[in-house]
Amino acid sequence: QVQLVESGGGSVQAGGSLRLSCVGSGVQWYTYAYYYMGWFRQTPGKEREAVALIYTSGEAAWYADFVQGRFTISRDNPKMTLYLQMGRLTPDDTAMYYCAADANFSNLQAGVPSFWGQGTQVVVSS
Repeated sequence: QVQLVESGGGSVQAGGSLRLSCVGSGVQWYTYAYYYMGWFRQTPGKEREAVALIYTSGEAAWYADFVQGRFTISRDNPKMTLYLQMGRLTPDDTAMYYCAADANFSNLQAGVPSFWGQGTQVVVSS
């Protein structure tokens, strides 16, 4: 099983940028490379929502409508690391951000991946 640990969250003013990272462990990198990966976020009282998903080799990605070209998801399989570069942040982006992994892309799409990280908090002030 893969373990996931996020980092890179913090406080930023509106219009600023952050880069989130998610490091995998517990498997060999060539096993990690078989997982589809994604970033999700959640605010208190709301359901967790998908932000961006990425295919195994990074050859394709999906973004939620609210991203609107502001974020970029990427991955480095030999480093077993997933990234989310976020720009033009707004207070509405304030949330706990989680990375997730699953061998089945449809599980990520459905919001029920097999593996979750613990999350990293992002706070955007106006």
